Amino acid sequence: MVLRRGFRVALGVWVMVSLSLFPRLLAAQRIDIASLAGTDWYGLYLNGEKAGFSQNTLTVESDGAMSLVENAEFRISMAGARQDMQIYSKRMYDPDGGLRSIEYRVVDPAGPKAFQATVVGGELLLKSDIAGTSSEKRLPKPKESLADALKQVQLVGKNAKVGDELAFSVFEPMYEKELEGTSRIDAIEERVLDGVPTRVFRILSELPAMGINSCSSVTEDGTILEDVIGGIITMRIEPEAMAKDVNYSNDVIVSNAALVDTPVRNPRTRDTLRLRIEGPLTPEHLFSDERQTMRIVKDHVEFIGRLVSVHGITAAQIPITEPSVLAWVKPSMYIQSDDPKLVEKAREIVGDAKDAREISNRLCAWVHDNVRTAFSAQLTNALDVLERLEGDCTEYSTLFIGLARAAGLPAREVAGLIYMEGAQPGFYFHQWAKVWVGKWIDVDPTFNEVLADATHIKLAEGDLFEQARLIPVIGRIRVQVMDNEDGS
Repeated sequence: MVLRRGFRVALGVWVMVSLSLFPRLLAAQRIDIASLAGTDWYGLYLNGEKAGFSQNTLTVESDGAMSLVENAEFRISMAGARQDMQIYSKRMYDPDGGLRSIEYRVVDPAGPKAFQATVVGGELLLKSDIAGTSSEKRLPKPKESLADALKQVQLVGKNAKVGDELAFSVFEPMYEKELEGTSRIDAIEERVLDGVPTRVFRILSELPAMGINSCSSVTEDGTILEDVIGGIITMRIEPEAMAKDVNYSNDVIVSNAALVDTPVRNPRTRDTLRLRIEGPLTPEHLFSDERQTMRIVKDHVEFIGRLVSVHGITAAQIPITEPSVLAWVKPSMYIQSDDPKLVEKAREIVGDAKDAREISNRLCAWVHDNVRTAFSAQLTNALDVLERLEGDCTEYSTLFIGLARAAGLPAREVAGLIYMEGAQPGFYFHQWAKVWVGKWIDVDPTFNEVLADATHIKLAEGDLFEQARLIPVIGRIRVQVMDNEDGS
Protein backbone atom coordinates (compact mmCIF):
# COMPACT_ATOMS: atom_id res chain seq x y z
CA MET A 1 0.00 0.00 0.00
CA VAL A 2 1.48 3.33 -1.02
CA LEU A 3 0.62 6.48 0.88
CA ARG A 4 0.12 10.01 -0.33
CA ARG A 5 0.41 12.36 2.61
CA GLY A 6 2.20 14.95 0.48
CA PHE A 7 -0.71 15.97 -1.76
CA ARG A 8 -3.06 16.55 1.16
CA VAL A 9 -0.60 18.98 2.74
CA ALA A 10 -0.31 20.85 -0.54
CA LEU A 11 -4.09 21.18 -0.77
CA GLY A 12 -4.23 22.32 2.80
CA VAL A 13 -2.24 25.44 1.96
CA TRP A 14 -3.72 26.09 -1.47
CA VAL A 15 -5.31 29.22 -0.04
CA MET A 16 -1.84 30.75 0.05
CA VAL A 17 -2.20 31.16 -3.71
CA SER A 18 -4.65 33.97 -2.96
CA LEU A 19 -1.68 36.10 -1.98
CA SER A 20 -0.57 36.09 -5.60
CA LEU A 21 -3.65 38.03 -6.66
CA PHE A 22 -2.72 41.02 -4.51
CA PRO A 23 -0.34 42.46 -7.16
CA ARG A 24 -3.35 42.72 -9.47
CA LEU A 25 -5.05 44.85 -6.83
CA LEU A 26 -2.00 47.04 -6.55
CA ALA A 27 -2.73 48.70 -9.86
CA ALA A 28 -5.87 50.16 -8.33
CA GLN A 29 -3.97 53.17 -7.07
CA ARG A 30 -2.92 54.11 -10.63
CA ILE A 31 -5.98 53.19 -12.72
CA ASP A 32 -9.72 52.95 -12.22
CA ILE A 33 -10.53 50.03 -9.93
CA ALA A 34 -13.48 49.14 -12.15
CA SER A 35 -11.08 48.40 -15.00
CA LEU A 36 -9.57 45.59 -12.95
CA ALA A 37 -12.89 43.80 -12.51
CA GLY A 38 -13.30 40.54 -14.37
CA THR A 39 -12.30 36.89 -14.44
CA ASP A 40 -9.00 35.18 -15.16
CA TRP A 41 -8.51 31.43 -15.63
CA TYR A 42 -5.45 29.56 -14.40
CA GLY A 43 -4.17 26.06 -14.90
CA LEU A 44 -2.93 24.41 -11.69
CA TYR A 45 0.15 22.20 -11.79
CA LEU A 46 1.75 19.98 -9.15
CA ASN A 47 5.44 19.39 -9.82
CA GLY A 48 4.87 20.12 -13.49
CA GLU A 49 1.86 17.83 -13.92
CA LYS A 50 -1.62 19.27 -14.53
CA ALA A 51 -3.70 18.90 -11.37
CA GLY A 52 -6.65 21.26 -11.83
CA PHE A 53 -7.75 24.79 -12.62
CA SER A 54 -8.88 27.98 -10.89
CA GLN A 55 -11.37 30.71 -11.78
CA ASN A 56 -10.30 33.98 -10.16
CA THR A 57 -12.72 36.90 -10.18
CA LEU A 58 -12.41 40.48 -8.98
CA THR A 59 -15.71 42.35 -8.53
CA VAL A 60 -16.53 45.90 -7.47
CA GLU A 61 -19.86 45.77 -5.64
CA SER A 62 -22.60 48.38 -5.93
CA ASP A 63 -21.70 49.88 -2.55
CA GLY A 64 -18.06 50.30 -3.56
CA ALA A 65 -16.84 47.21 -1.71
CA MET A 66 -14.48 44.85 -3.48
CA SER A 67 -14.67 41.05 -3.58
CA LEU A 68 -11.89 38.69 -4.54
CA VAL A 69 -13.04 35.15 -5.39
CA GLU A 70 -10.98 32.04 -6.13
CA ASN A 71 -12.72 28.83 -7.14
CA ALA A 72 -10.13 26.07 -7.55
CA GLU A 73 -10.88 22.50 -8.63
CA PHE A 74 -8.33 19.70 -8.34
CA ARG A 75 -8.64 16.58 -10.47
CA ILE A 76 -5.95 14.05 -9.74
CA SER A 77 -5.48 10.30 -9.43
CA MET A 78 -4.51 8.29 -6.36
CA ALA A 79 -3.45 4.72 -7.01
CA GLY A 80 -5.54 4.80 -10.18
CA ALA A 81 -8.67 6.17 -8.49
CA ARG A 82 -9.96 9.55 -9.72
CA GLN A 83 -10.29 12.24 -7.08
CA ASP A 84 -12.00 15.62 -7.12
CA MET A 85 -11.66 18.45 -4.62
CA GLN A 86 -12.95 22.02 -4.68
CA ILE A 87 -11.50 24.91 -2.68
CA TYR A 88 -13.48 28.15 -2.75
CA SER A 89 -12.58 31.43 -1.08
CA LYS A 90 -14.15 34.88 -1.16
CA ARG A 91 -12.60 37.92 0.53
CA MET A 92 -14.66 41.12 0.91
CA TYR A 93 -13.24 44.57 1.61
CA ASP A 94 -15.23 47.66 2.63
CA PRO A 95 -15.10 50.79 0.42
CA ASP A 96 -12.58 52.27 2.89
CA GLY A 97 -10.35 49.21 2.40
CA GLY A 98 -11.05 47.45 5.69
CA LEU A 99 -11.52 43.69 5.74
CA ARG A 100 -15.25 42.87 5.86
CA SER A 101 -15.42 39.08 5.63
CA ILE A 102 -13.81 35.87 4.42
CA GLU A 103 -15.74 32.88 3.17
CA TYR A 104 -13.76 29.67 2.75
CA ARG A 105 -15.10 26.29 1.71
CA VAL A 106 -13.54 22.89 0.99
CA VAL A 107 -15.63 20.21 -0.76
CA ASP A 108 -14.02 16.78 -0.79
CA PRO A 109 -15.18 13.13 -0.84
CA ALA A 110 -15.95 13.28 2.89
CA GLY A 111 -18.26 16.28 2.43
CA PRO A 112 -18.01 20.08 2.77
CA LYS A 113 -16.01 21.97 5.38
CA ALA A 114 -16.95 25.63 5.74
CA PHE A 115 -15.36 28.64 7.43
CA GLN A 116 -16.86 32.11 7.73
CA ALA A 117 -14.90 35.01 9.21
CA THR A 118 -16.72 38.33 9.72
CA VAL A 119 -15.40 41.55 11.19
CA VAL A 120 -17.73 42.73 13.97
CA GLY A 121 -16.57 45.91 15.64
CA GLY A 122 -13.04 45.37 16.88
CA GLU A 123 -13.24 41.57 16.67
CA LEU A 124 -13.32 38.81 14.09
CA LEU A 125 -16.14 36.28 14.49
CA LEU A 126 -14.92 32.98 13.06
CA LYS A 127 -17.48 30.24 12.45
CA SER A 128 -16.53 26.76 11.26
CA ASP A 129 -18.58 23.74 10.24
CA ILE A 130 -16.61 20.48 10.15
CA ALA A 131 -18.09 16.98 10.18
CA GLY A 132 -21.51 18.49 10.85
CA THR A 133 -20.27 20.18 14.01
CA SER A 134 -20.41 23.98 14.18
CA SER A 135 -18.21 26.14 16.37
CA GLU A 136 -17.57 29.85 16.92
CA LYS A 137 -14.54 31.82 18.06
CA ARG A 138 -13.92 35.49 18.64
CA LEU A 139 -10.45 36.63 17.64
CA PRO A 140 -8.72 40.01 17.43
CA LYS A 141 -9.53 41.95 14.27
CA PRO A 142 -6.88 41.13 11.65
CA LYS A 143 -4.58 43.80 10.27
CA GLU A 144 -5.28 42.62 6.72
CA SER A 145 -6.98 45.23 4.54
CA LEU A 146 -7.18 46.36 0.95
CA ALA A 147 -5.03 49.33 1.98
CA ASP A 148 -2.46 46.83 3.22
CA ALA A 149 -2.46 45.23 -0.22
CA LEU A 150 -2.25 48.61 -1.97
CA LYS A 151 1.04 49.39 -0.24
CA GLN A 152 2.61 46.98 -2.73
CA VAL A 153 1.96 49.36 -5.62
CA GLN A 154 5.61 50.32 -5.36
CA LEU A 155 6.49 46.82 -6.54
CA VAL A 156 5.05 47.34 -10.01
CA GLY A 157 4.99 50.34 -12.26
CA LYS A 158 7.34 52.58 -14.24
CA ASN A 159 9.47 53.61 -11.27
CA ALA A 160 9.80 50.14 -9.73
CA LYS A 161 13.29 48.73 -9.34
CA VAL A 162 14.96 45.51 -8.26
CA GLY A 163 15.17 45.29 -4.49
CA ASP A 164 11.96 47.18 -3.71
CA GLU A 165 10.36 45.41 -0.73
CA LEU A 166 7.29 45.65 1.49
CA ALA A 167 5.37 43.75 4.16
CA PHE A 168 1.88 42.20 3.97
CA SER A 169 -0.48 40.27 6.20
CA VAL A 170 -3.29 37.83 5.46
CA PHE A 171 -5.76 36.07 7.76
CA GLU A 172 -6.27 32.35 7.12
CA PRO A 173 -9.54 30.95 8.59
CA MET A 174 -8.49 27.32 8.14
CA TYR A 175 -5.53 27.87 10.48
CA GLU A 176 -7.19 30.52 12.68
CA LYS A 177 -4.08 32.63 12.19
CA GLU A 178 -2.99 35.91 10.63
CA LEU A 179 0.19 35.38 8.62
CA GLU A 180 2.76 38.04 7.92
CA GLY A 181 5.22 38.09 5.07
CA THR A 182 7.31 40.20 2.75
CA SER A 183 7.41 40.67 -1.03
CA ARG A 184 10.26 42.11 -3.07
CA ILE A 185 11.19 42.59 -6.70
CA ASP A 186 13.88 40.09 -7.57
CA ALA A 187 14.20 40.87 -11.30
CA ILE A 188 12.64 42.87 -14.14
CA GLU A 189 12.68 41.65 -17.73
CA GLU A 190 11.22 42.56 -21.09
CA ARG A 191 8.84 40.06 -22.72
CA VAL A 192 6.72 40.22 -25.84
CA LEU A 193 3.10 39.46 -24.88
CA ASP A 194 0.50 39.41 -27.65
CA GLY A 195 3.03 41.15 -29.86
CA VAL A 196 3.61 44.00 -27.41
CA PRO A 197 6.90 44.56 -25.51
CA THR A 198 5.98 44.28 -21.83
CA ARG A 199 7.91 44.71 -18.60
CA VAL A 200 7.46 41.69 -16.34
CA PHE A 201 8.39 41.78 -12.66
CA ARG A 202 9.57 38.69 -10.80
CA ILE A 203 8.30 39.11 -7.25
CA LEU A 204 9.46 36.83 -4.43
CA SER A 205 7.18 36.50 -1.41
CA GLU A 206 7.97 34.81 1.89
CA LEU A 207 5.78 33.49 4.70
CA PRO A 208 8.35 32.73 7.42
CA ALA A 209 5.84 31.21 9.85
CA MET A 210 5.10 28.44 7.35
CA GLY A 211 8.49 28.24 5.67
CA ILE A 212 6.85 28.84 2.28
CA ASN A 213 8.14 31.06 -0.52
CA SER A 214 6.45 31.94 -3.80
CA CYS A 215 7.66 33.45 -7.05
CA SER A 216 5.23 35.52 -9.15
CA SER A 217 5.58 36.88 -12.66
CA VAL A 218 3.57 40.11 -12.79
CA THR A 219 3.10 42.59 -15.65
CA GLU A 220 3.24 46.35 -15.19
CA ASP A 221 -0.57 46.58 -15.19
CA GLY A 222 -0.82 44.02 -12.38
CA THR A 223 -1.73 40.88 -14.35
CA ILE A 224 -0.42 37.63 -12.84
CA LEU A 225 1.15 35.49 -15.56
CA GLU A 226 2.41 32.74 -13.29
CA ASP A 227 2.80 32.02 -9.59
CA VAL A 228 4.95 29.19 -8.22
CA ILE A 229 4.35 28.29 -4.57
CA GLY A 230 6.87 26.33 -2.56
CA GLY A 231 8.53 25.19 -5.76
CA ILE A 232 5.82 22.59 -6.43
CA ILE A 233 2.43 24.30 -7.04
CA THR A 234 2.20 26.43 -10.18
CA MET A 235 -0.71 28.68 -11.15
CA ARG A 236 -0.40 29.71 -14.81
CA ILE A 237 -2.77 32.03 -16.71
CA GLU A 238 -4.46 30.21 -19.59
CA PRO A 239 -7.54 30.46 -21.81
CA GLU A 240 -10.58 28.95 -20.09
CA ALA A 241 -10.72 25.82 -22.29
CA MET A 242 -7.01 25.12 -21.77
CA ALA A 243 -7.21 25.69 -18.02
CA LYS A 244 -10.08 23.20 -17.70
CA ASP A 245 -8.30 20.54 -19.76
CA VAL A 246 -7.43 18.07 -16.98
CA ASN A 247 -7.38 14.32 -17.65
CA TYR A 248 -6.52 12.79 -14.24
CA SER A 249 -3.10 11.71 -15.55
CA ASN A 250 -1.28 12.95 -12.45
CA ASP A 251 -1.07 10.10 -9.91
CA VAL A 252 0.19 12.03 -6.92
CA ILE A 253 1.13 8.96 -4.88
CA VAL A 254 3.89 7.74 -7.19
CA SER A 255 4.88 11.13 -8.64
CA ASN A 256 5.69 12.48 -5.16
CA ALA A 257 7.62 9.41 -3.96
CA ALA A 258 11.39 9.01 -3.67
CA LEU A 259 11.87 5.71 -5.52
CA VAL A 260 15.04 3.69 -4.89
CA ASP A 261 17.10 1.34 -7.03
CA THR A 262 17.97 -0.95 -4.14
CA PRO A 263 15.10 -2.35 -2.06
CA VAL A 264 15.48 -2.12 1.73
CA ARG A 265 15.84 -5.50 3.37
CA ASN A 266 13.52 -6.36 6.25
CA PRO A 267 12.09 -2.83 6.43
CA ARG A 268 9.64 -3.50 9.27
CA THR A 269 11.94 -5.43 11.61
CA ARG A 270 15.47 -4.13 11.02
CA ASP A 271 17.21 -2.42 13.93
CA THR A 272 18.84 0.42 11.98
CA LEU A 273 18.83 2.04 8.56
CA ARG A 274 21.31 4.51 7.04
CA LEU A 275 20.30 6.70 4.10
CA ARG A 276 21.64 9.53 1.97
CA ILE A 277 18.91 12.13 1.36
CA GLU A 278 19.12 14.91 -1.22
CA GLY A 279 16.64 17.69 -1.91
CA PRO A 280 15.56 21.14 -0.67
CA LEU A 281 15.67 20.25 3.03
CA THR A 282 16.21 23.07 5.52
CA PRO A 283 17.20 22.88 9.20
CA GLU A 284 13.47 22.98 10.06
CA HIS A 285 13.05 19.59 8.32
CA LEU A 286 15.88 17.94 10.25
CA PHE A 287 14.78 16.11 13.40
CA SER A 288 17.09 14.17 15.66
CA ASP A 289 15.86 12.16 18.63
CA GLU A 290 16.07 8.67 20.07
CA ARG A 291 14.54 7.13 16.95
CA GLN A 292 16.35 9.05 14.19
CA THR A 293 19.39 11.23 13.54
CA MET A 294 19.65 13.69 10.65
CA ARG A 295 22.71 15.81 9.92
CA ILE A 296 23.95 17.82 6.97
CA VAL A 297 27.05 16.39 5.32
CA LYS A 298 28.28 18.65 2.50
CA ASP A 299 25.59 18.50 -0.22
CA HIS A 300 23.24 15.96 1.38
CA VAL A 301 21.63 14.84 4.63
CA GLU A 302 22.73 11.69 6.40
CA PHE A 303 19.85 9.83 8.03
CA ILE A 304 20.13 7.06 10.60
CA GLY A 305 16.89 5.42 11.70
CA ARG A 306 16.58 3.15 14.71
CA LEU A 307 13.98 0.79 16.14
CA VAL A 308 13.63 2.02 19.71
CA SER A 309 12.69 0.13 22.83
CA VAL A 310 10.45 0.99 25.78
CA HIS A 311 11.84 -1.72 28.04
CA GLY A 312 12.72 -0.40 31.48
CA ILE A 313 10.49 2.67 31.19
CA THR A 314 7.98 3.31 33.96
CA ALA A 315 4.79 3.89 32.03
CA ALA A 316 2.72 6.95 32.85
CA GLN A 317 -0.71 6.45 34.40
CA ILE A 318 -3.97 8.10 33.39
CA PRO A 319 -4.76 10.85 34.25
CA ILE A 320 -1.53 12.40 32.97
CA THR A 321 -0.20 15.13 35.25
CA GLU A 322 3.08 16.05 33.52
CA PRO A 323 2.62 19.80 32.78
CA SER A 324 4.88 19.88 29.71
CA VAL A 325 2.65 17.50 27.71
CA LEU A 326 -0.88 18.50 28.75
CA ALA A 327 -1.25 20.83 25.76
CA TRP A 328 -1.34 17.73 23.54
CA VAL A 329 -4.48 16.41 25.28
CA LYS A 330 -6.58 19.42 24.26
CA PRO A 331 -9.01 19.25 21.31
CA SER A 332 -8.44 21.25 18.14
CA MET A 333 -10.39 22.16 15.01
CA TYR A 334 -9.50 18.87 13.30
CA ILE A 335 -8.91 16.68 16.36
CA GLN A 336 -12.30 16.97 18.13
CA SER A 337 -11.27 14.84 21.10
CA ASP A 338 -13.92 16.40 23.36
CA ASP A 339 -16.77 15.27 21.11
CA PRO A 340 -19.01 12.75 22.93
CA LYS A 341 -18.72 10.24 20.07
CA LEU A 342 -14.93 10.14 20.29
CA VAL A 343 -14.98 10.09 24.10
CA GLU A 344 -17.44 7.20 24.16
CA LYS A 345 -15.51 5.18 21.57
CA ALA A 346 -12.21 5.75 23.41
CA ARG A 347 -13.78 4.60 26.68
CA GLU A 348 -15.14 1.50 24.92
CA ILE A 349 -11.72 0.57 23.48
CA VAL A 350 -9.59 1.42 26.51
CA GLY A 351 -11.88 -0.09 29.14
CA ASP A 352 -10.45 0.19 32.64
CA ALA A 353 -6.80 0.44 31.51
CA LYS A 354 -4.75 3.15 33.22
CA ASP A 355 -1.30 2.27 31.89
CA ALA A 356 -0.43 4.75 29.09
CA ARG A 357 1.48 2.16 27.03
CA GLU A 358 -1.39 -0.31 27.22
CA ILE A 359 -3.87 2.39 26.21
CA SER A 360 -1.71 3.34 23.22
CA ASN A 361 -1.40 -0.29 22.16
CA ARG A 362 -5.15 -0.91 22.38
CA LEU A 363 -6.00 2.21 20.38
CA CYS A 364 -3.38 1.42 17.75
CA ALA A 365 -4.74 -2.10 17.25
CA TRP A 366 -8.38 -0.94 17.13
CA VAL A 367 -7.74 1.76 14.53
CA HIS A 368 -5.66 -0.61 12.40
CA ASP A 369 -8.32 -3.33 12.53
CA ASN A 370 -11.40 -1.13 12.00
CA VAL A 371 -10.41 1.51 9.42
CA ARG A 372 -10.77 0.36 5.83
CA THR A 373 -7.96 1.46 3.53
CA ALA A 374 -9.13 3.86 0.79
CA PHE A 375 -7.38 6.73 -0.95
CA SER A 376 -9.10 10.09 -1.26
CA ALA A 377 -8.24 13.79 -1.41
CA GLN A 378 -9.84 15.36 1.63
CA LEU A 379 -9.27 17.69 4.55
CA THR A 380 -9.29 15.13 7.33
CA ASN A 381 -10.67 15.42 10.85
CA ALA A 382 -11.06 12.81 13.57
CA LEU A 383 -14.85 12.89 13.81
CA ASP A 384 -15.30 12.35 10.05
CA VAL A 385 -12.98 9.34 10.17
CA LEU A 386 -14.84 7.82 13.12
CA GLU A 387 -18.10 8.17 11.18
CA ARG A 388 -16.73 6.75 7.90
CA LEU A 389 -14.01 4.36 9.17
CA GLU A 390 -12.06 4.54 5.93
CA GLY A 391 -9.04 6.35 4.59
CA ASP A 392 -5.29 6.07 4.33
CA CYS A 393 -2.41 6.97 6.64
CA THR A 394 -3.78 10.43 7.39
CA GLU A 395 -7.16 9.08 8.45
CA TYR A 396 -5.59 6.27 10.50
CA SER A 397 -3.33 8.64 12.42
CA THR A 398 -5.93 11.41 12.80
CA LEU A 399 -8.45 9.00 14.33
CA PHE A 400 -5.78 7.45 16.57
CA ILE A 401 -4.76 10.90 17.87
CA GLY A 402 -8.39 11.89 18.43
CA LEU A 403 -9.09 8.73 20.41
CA ALA A 404 -5.82 9.00 22.34
CA ARG A 405 -6.58 12.55 23.47
CA ALA A 406 -10.16 11.56 24.27
CA ALA A 407 -8.70 8.87 26.55
CA GLY A 408 -6.42 11.41 28.23
CA LEU A 409 -3.26 10.40 26.40
CA PRO A 410 -1.10 13.23 24.94
CA ALA A 411 -0.70 12.71 21.18
CA ARG A 412 0.36 14.74 18.14
CA GLU A 413 0.76 14.43 14.39
CA VAL A 414 4.00 13.46 12.65
CA ALA A 415 4.63 13.50 8.90
CA GLY A 416 7.44 12.55 6.58
CA LEU A 417 8.40 9.50 4.54
CA ILE A 418 8.20 5.74 4.99
CA TYR A 419 9.70 2.92 2.95
CA MET A 420 7.22 0.81 0.98
CA GLU A 421 7.93 -2.42 -0.84
CA GLY A 422 6.29 -3.57 -4.07
CA ALA A 423 6.67 -3.00 -7.80
CA GLN A 424 7.96 0.55 -7.19
CA PRO A 425 9.93 0.39 -3.95
CA GLY A 426 10.76 3.71 -2.37
CA PHE A 427 10.00 6.26 0.30
CA TYR A 428 6.44 7.60 0.15
CA PHE A 429 4.90 10.55 1.99
CA HIS A 430 3.22 9.33 5.14
CA GLN A 431 1.66 10.40 8.44
CA TRP A 432 1.79 8.71 11.81
CA ALA A 433 1.62 9.78 15.49
CA LYS A 434 3.63 10.47 18.62
CA VAL A 435 2.17 9.63 22.01
CA TRP A 436 3.44 10.32 25.51
CA VAL A 437 3.59 7.20 27.66
CA GLY A 438 6.18 8.44 30.14
CA LYS A 439 8.27 9.56 27.18
CA TRP A 440 7.33 10.39 23.60
CA ILE A 441 7.21 7.37 21.28
CA ASP A 442 6.29 7.08 17.57
CA VAL A 443 3.22 4.93 16.83
CA ASP A 444 1.97 3.98 13.36
CA PRO A 445 -1.63 2.69 13.43
CA THR A 446 -1.66 2.26 9.63
CA PHE A 447 0.63 -0.76 10.08
CA ASN A 448 -0.29 -1.53 13.71
CA GLU A 449 3.23 -0.62 14.81
CA VAL A 450 3.14 0.27 18.50
CA LEU A 451 6.72 1.43 17.92
CA ALA A 452 7.32 2.86 14.44
CA ASP A 453 9.97 1.01 12.43
CA ALA A 454 13.37 2.39 11.41
CA THR A 455 12.26 3.40 7.88
CA HIS A 456 10.09 6.28 9.13
CA ILE A 457 11.73 9.62 8.25
CA LYS A 458 10.20 12.44 10.28
CA LEU A 459 10.27 15.78 8.43
CA ALA A 460 7.47 17.65 10.23
CA GLU A 461 5.73 17.52 13.58
CA GLY A 462 2.49 19.17 14.63
CA ASP A 463 -0.85 20.13 13.08
CA LEU A 464 -1.75 21.00 9.49
CA PHE A 465 -0.18 24.44 9.83
CA GLU A 466 3.17 23.00 10.94
CA GLN A 467 3.06 20.32 8.25
CA ALA A 468 2.83 23.00 5.59
CA ARG A 469 6.63 23.12 5.87
CA LEU A 470 6.63 19.90 3.83
CA ILE A 471 5.34 21.69 0.75
CA PRO A 472 8.72 22.78 -0.65
CA VAL A 473 10.06 19.20 -0.50
CA ILE A 474 7.09 17.21 -1.86
CA GLY A 475 8.20 15.23 -4.89
CA ARG A 476 11.70 16.75 -4.75
CA ILE A 477 13.52 14.34 -2.43
CA ARG A 478 15.97 11.69 -3.57
CA VAL A 479 16.99 8.82 -1.30
CA GLN A 480 19.89 6.40 -1.56
CA VAL A 481 20.17 3.34 0.72
CA MET A 482 23.69 3.36 2.20
CA ASP A 483 23.62 0.38 4.56
CA ASN A 484 21.42 -2.52 3.49
CA GLU A 485 22.48 -5.17 5.94
CA ASP A 486 19.60 -6.89 7.66
CA GLY A 487 20.20 -4.77 10.76
CA SER A 488 18.74 -7.39 13.04
